[in-house]
Amino acid sequence: MKKATVGAVVVGTAAAVAVAALIMRHRMGKSSKWARARGILKEFEEKCATPDGKLKQVADAMTVEMHAGLASEGGSKLKMLISYVDNLPTGDEGGVFYALDLGGTNFRVLRVQLGGKDGGIIHQEFAEASIPPNLMVGTSEALFDYIAAELAKFVAEEGEEFHPPPGRQRELGFTFSFPIMQTSINSGTLIRWTKGFSIDDTVGKDVVAELTKAMQKREIDMRVSALVNDTVGTLAGGRFTNKDVSIAVILGTGTNAAYVERAQAIPKWHGPLPKSGEMVINMEWGNFRSSHLPLTEYDHAMDTDSLNPGEQIFEKICSGMYLGEILRRVLLRMAEEAGIFGEEVPPKLKNSFILRYFLLTIELLVLVQNTLSNAQTTARLCYLPAFCCCSGYQLIKLEYADALITVEKNICRTPEMSAMHHDTSSDLRVVGDKLKDILEISNTSLKTRRLVVELCNIVATRGARLAAAGILGIIKKMGKDTPRECGPEKIVVAMDGGLYEHYTEYSKCLENTLVELLGKEMATSIVFKHANDGSGIGAALLAASNSVYVEDW
Repeated sequence: MKKATVGAVVVGTAAAVAVAALIMRHRMGKSSKWARARGILKEFEEKCATPDGKLKQVADAMTVEMHAGLASEGGSKLKMLISYVDNLPTGDEGGVFYALDLGGTNFRVLRVQLGGKDGGIIHQEFAEASIPPNLMVGTSEALFDYIAAELAKFVAEEGEEFHPPPGRQRELGFTFSFPIMQTSINSGTLIRWTKGFSIDDTVGKDVVAELTKAMQKREIDMRVSALVNDTVGTLAGGRFTNKDVSIAVILGTGTNAAYVERAQAIPKWHGPLPKSGEMVINMEWGNFRSSHLPLTEYDHAMDTDSLNPGEQIFEKICSGMYLGEILRRVLLRMAEEAGIFGEEVPPKLKNSFILRYFLLTIELLVLVQNTLSNAQTTARLCYLPAFCCCSGYQLIKLEYADALITVEKNICRTPEMSAMHHDTSSDLRVVGDKLKDILEISNTSLKTRRLVVELCNIVATRGARLAAAGILGIIKKMGKDTPRECGPEKIVVAMDGGLYEHYTEYSKCLENTLVELLGKEMATSIVFKHANDGSGIGAALLAASNSVYVEDW
């Protein structure tokens, strides 16, 4: 009996020891996996580091590339396109002007009434239309006839108070967001179509001439005064209300910058010097590249998988289209190597750009509500149907990503990452909800949620600080980076784009970084101004500043 009892005790003890060993191994395994996750995060953080010294090297490299791009065509990764805009709005413009914004599968027409000196924008209204798919691959004549027909409807609804005086044509600013070779303020030939358009007989033609021909067929008495891109339009919109605006930056789906350059500092400009002595340059800075950029294995892999490998490198680490995708790739590696979401890798985490395209219905409803509460941004609602139609609340293949650029002013293009980064709840509830809703990952620990927020901060901080370095490069090129004898010259930067507008942590970091890089003496000279709707209002303002009826204001 005693032997049996002793045997039972021994067996029980052995079992307890085995269970304890299993628990210990499980805990050690979890500890080891967590250490691996932290190791991946630390390595990523180190490779994304942007100390001030590195940022100043990036700024200097940007300045060098700007000089090269201004010297000759093709001399730099920066195109440094001459916009032919040498008359920016002054705030004295008056009258009624139209804008046509063709940026993708939808287009807008706007009517804007300006009040003259100190009168500002008195009235604005818009109409929006979708372009039928068959016209996107048809003929040039069919496309522009359709656009002119919609424009004619809008003009026909013009109130009597907006009618032009007898003998005077209506004037229009045309935002055409496709690659063109501009030849004057109101002419430019199409280089190629993007965003799902493929109309061969338009390539090589003057798009203003095509639109004018279509307007004449519809008997629309209107002339195109300015052909612009949205970044130049943002600069115009900023200058209209603040004469010190000299730089414009868009940070949304993609990114770009424009600035005011001295005409004499543009070697590749062979025309007569403009009376103003200035010329707006469209930098196309998304294509900037430098050995000083802190690129990681995740950036290189994303670039390789993209539709344009080796191109738009600066854009791929700074803009809203890509930040969420970088985050996804780091999380995927952590899931595979450290099991941060459990034994199985969540299937949806393997879907490229899932953190960019997925939007809950409630988020759209909140956006609509917020937009309706702001009279000045009501016109921007026209893009929402385009987004809903294109996405169907589902993932969109990367091939069609650039067809969504038209919505970038309404929705932060990395909305889920932004929401998680901004989560201030004690249990990081928003992070948990996003992981569950988007990736179908339930019951994440607080420790895991904190890890996700840390990753968001690393990705956003790198992008924001590099964007600030880019702006510093422009300021250096303009010779405004050091104080003058009479004190520092005011530098006002017009900003637009959903990333800047809605991702608060990103925009705050960008602004603070630029102040930090400029130093104490220059800190008070830099001002950021949010300028809405460069592609719409900005185009109308440029039509006004380049009007043939300037003397009539």
